[in-house]
Formats: sequence, C-alpha cells, structure tokens
Amino acid sequence: MNNNGTLLNYVNGQWRPSRAAEHLDVVNPATQERLAQVPLTPAEEVDEAAQAAAAAFPGWRRVPPTERIQPLFRLKRLLEENLDELARTITEECGKTLAESRGEMQRAIENVETAAGIPTLIMGDFVEDIAHGIDELMIRQPLGVCAIIAPFNFPGMIPFWFMPYAVACGNTVLVKPSERVPLTMQKVFALLDEAGFPPGVVNLVNGARETVDALLAHPDIRAISFVGSSRVARYVYAQGAAYGKRVQAQGGAKNPVLVLPDADMEMATRIIADSAFGCAGQRCLAASLAITVGEARHTFAEAIADAAAQRVTGYGLDEGVQMGPLITPRSKGYVEEMIARGAGEGAELLVDGRNARIPGYEQGNFVRPTILQNVHPESAVATTEIFGPVLGLLHVDSVDEAIRLINSGQYGNMACLFTTSGAAARQFRYEAEVGNVGINLGVAAPMAFFPFSGWKESFFGTLHGQGKHAVEFFTQTKVVVERWPKEWSRTF
Repeated sequence: MNNNGTLLNYVNGQWRPSRAAEHLDVVNPATQERLAQVPLTPAEEVDEAAQAAAAAFPGWRRVPPTERIQPLFRLKRLLEENLDELARTITEECGKTLAESRGEMQRAIENVETAAGIPTLIMGDFVEDIAHGIDELMIRQPLGVCAIIAPFNFPGMIPFWFMPYAVACGNTVLVKPSERVPLTMQKVFALLDEAGFPPGVVNLVNGARETVDALLAHPDIRAISFVGSSRVARYVYAQGAAYGKRVQAQGGAKNPVLVLPDADMEMATRIIADSAFGCAGQRCLAASLAITVGEARHTFAEAIADAAAQRVTGYGLDEGVQMGPLITPRSKGYVEEMIARGAGEGAELLVDGRNARIPGYEQGNFVRPTILQNVHPESAVATTEIFGPVLGLLHVDSVDEAIRLINSGQYGNMACLFTTSGAAARQFRYEAEVGNVGINLGVAAPMAFFPFSGWKESFFGTLHGQGKHAVEFFTQTKVVVERWPKEWSRTF
C-alpha cells in the first residue's frame, strides 16, 4: 500500500503502483470507515502482468515438482504465523466475525497442504506391451499462465482453491481479488513474496470489470478460475471459452435443508441457524430454504425462530458477536427488498431482521436474521439467491415430495438432510441433484482433498476447485506411444 492508502499490484516479483485512472474506496461494512483505495487496473497493465507470467513459465515448469512445493511449505508456515492478522483483515473489510475469518484462513492453509502433495497427485499412467515391443504412457504437463478471479465473501480462502495447485503443477498465475475486499490478498502476497517464489510465478492485479475482461481476452492466459454469482459465472464461462481457454466458473446457490420428524431437533436447529446466518448468509453454502416433513413443521419453526431472534448481530471484532454486516449498503437494501417481497407474496414474517440498529455502528450494513414461513415454492423468495441472513420455511408431506421440490430448482450447489434414518439418508444422497450433500450437517463444505462440487446453474465447467479436480484442471495430458527395436540398441 502506498503512503496515500492506495493498494499496489504485484508483478514479476515487485510491488507496483497502478497507472489506473479510476480507484474505488475499500470500506469497512460495519463502520463505513475507508480502509484504502483500490486501483481499477487497465488492460495494458494486465498485459504487462500476463507477459511477466508467460516469461516466467518456461523456467518454472522445468523445476522438479519436489522443488516447486518447497515455497508452499514455507507459505504454510507463514500463513499459520500470520493467521490472526489475516483473520482480522478479513473481518475489517468483509464483515464476518473473527472466528469465521480464522476458520476461512484455516481452510486456505489446508489447500496449501494438499497441493504440497503434487509429486504424487501429478503422476501419470504407464502400460507396457500394448502391442509387441510397444509401450504407452500418459503424462501431465502444466498449461501456462492461469488467472484466478475471486469473490468478496471469502477473500482469504477461495484464491487458495486454485492458486497452490496451479503453481505446484508448474503453471504461473495472476490473481484478481474482489475490488470490495482486496486487502487480504495484499497481505497474502507479501507472504508469497517471502516464501520465495521466483519472479513472475505469482502475480496480483487489482481491478473490476475492465480488468476481468482483459484477463478473459489475453492470449497468454490459458485458464480462468472464477467464483461469484451465476449471472457473472455464465458470462466468464462463455467469454473464456470463446477465447479458447479452460474455464471453471462457480456460480450462485439456493441451498435447501430437509428436516424429517425423526431428526434431533435441537441439533438440527442449532446447525441450520449456523448455516443460514453464519457469514451473514453471504456464502454459497448457506442454507436458504428449510423444508419440513410431517410433524417436524411446528417444532422446527418455533425452534428456528427462537434461534434467529437470539443471534447476536454486530461488529465482527467485538466479543460475543455471532453475525456481522452485509458487504455494502446496496446489498443491505436488496436483502431488505427481498424480505418485503416475500411478505408481499404471502409468506409470514416469523422474525423480521430489517431496520437493524447496532449501538455504536448505526451506519453499518446490518440486517438481523430473518425467518419467512409458508413460503410458496414458486415465489421469488424461494427461487432467488438473496445472499443474506434470510431463511424461508416450506412444508411437504413426504421425503419424495421434498426431493422433487429440491430437484426442481435451477441451482445445484448443496442440499442437506436432518434425520436418524439411514434409509432416508441413502435415498437423499442418491437422488438429490446437487454437487454437495450434507447428512446432519448444515454446511457441506468439502475438505481440500475433495473437489468443491456444484451442478446446474451453480457451476459452469467440468473440473472444480480443490483436490484432484484442481490438478486435472491445471494440467494437460500427453500420451506417448514408444517403440525401441532391439536392433537399434548398442550391445553392452
């Protein structure tokens, strides 16, 4: 960061001020304090960063995998040593609680750990004698320059779904953080610099739409990794593919949770409240619809309404706070509009979180937890991603009816079931048309060694972030068929 509070880009191993004509304020969503200014990097500077990454690629891909992972080991240690500072930065610019921010960075570290296993993960295949005297092998080689376009809601974790795997596989990378929350990546890249990656292997460009379009169009960039709304994910996927790039684009969600009458109601209530209202509902795995079956209807509605009303909302750095603000005043306005729309469509407001006033933080973007009961399955509040602390309640008479309802939605990110029935759990796991399934869990977030899956409008592409999928995405396969006649060899 410059002395005037303007953030820097990191290109070819050096911190550089941008020549951008436009800048945006980075604002603490709880206090409205201006934290910094972020440059909207123009296309010509994206070109400079891409060229630096392209120039670094030939040398980096020739580094043996066992050596490429050494900076990752150092990075893991540095992330652990600076975890509290990084978590505090996330809370200040993103709004989540300090505990949530610490958990986010722990997930980032787990991805570094997994990527450090690349000497095993990148192995190919070999078959002798596919015909007389002929052998065939498949090897994995890196793509080249890869770009990562990250969202605002997990500024520390989501770049690590991609970056450590890309560099461990021998690629070079450009990371564009969200212009709303760029401070975390500034600090992460200071640690990447300290970890000892060669110049040009990891690069940071700040910006917004113009910067993204420049990344999508640049001829040296071979792959794009994106997380954001489905509307933008579809755009990134279409544009990237039109330019001949590999693209993985994670989109939005409308995650249902199903509560059966035999569920442990106390546990289900606590877990679903954490899922729906954790991170102020601003995560792609937040529960947004709760579907009750049979007798679960009345007991769950009363319990979840009580849990919502009691949740402590405030500044994430303050002791005892369980939920922070939304990211912007515009987000707050949109969420409150959707709550009003839900009530206008006939849903009953069990708990109304609008017009929240937090003492000492009256200017913050706060919406308290909200419960809408008797939501119609085809209403806007049931089908639209609200991305806020709003949980809609629906009721059906059977598991089959619930699964049909879940599968009728346009999204397919996550669905969860609460039950003590193994048969019901197996049916749900088998039939739910989503990429991530939780059984007696409210946030079915895969560990780093599993892919972060997603179906339908929740994902555009084939290979997801994390684990083996990331390794496959960031490598291309080469098949070699060899014949070495004996008569060509010298006799020893």
